[in-house]
Amino acid sequence: MNVKLKNFLFFLLSLSVVSLIAYLGTILVIPNISGWYATINKPSFNPPSYLFSPVWTILFILMAFAFFLVLRDCFSKGQDKRYFRAAVLSFGAQLLLNLYWSFLFFFTHEPGLAFFGLISLWLMIIVNIYYFSKINKAAAYLLSPYLLWVAYAGVLNYAIWVLNA
Repeated sequence: MNVKLKNFLFFLLSLSVVSLIAYLGTILVIPNISGWYATINKPSFNPPSYLFSPVWTILFILMAFAFFLVLRDCFSKGQDKRYFRAAVLSFGAQLLLNLYWSFLFFFTHEPGLAFFGLISLWLMIIVNIYYFSKINKAAAYLLSPYLLWVAYAGVLNYAIWVLNA
């Protein structure tokens, strides 16, 4: 298979995996924005609801591109593949934890449980960044905004939990 086709397929795979998680998360979140989320107490530093969609879109695009870089580099000739499995597993785990947080917070309306899920997500993103950095430094850097946003989301989640206890 030629390199351009292989890279195109890796890009499609990366975009598809991330888009699937984004779509499933949207199914959990959107119905609760104007309902439950609109009615709960939120801290003064809570951003407006319209900001979340563009931020998450950018973050998911960065995640997809980071995953593409890892796939591309791992399947290049002569590339050391010893970190590949850990990189893919940690990427998948953080995506599933991301979805799990959406389920806990927006679907079950449990900010306390969601906060602990978010801590797990944040730690898994750190693990994912570590393994991505072993394969492609740029891929690791592309996950940095995601890590920062999830840290902010953790503070926000905790404040919502406290305000609505």
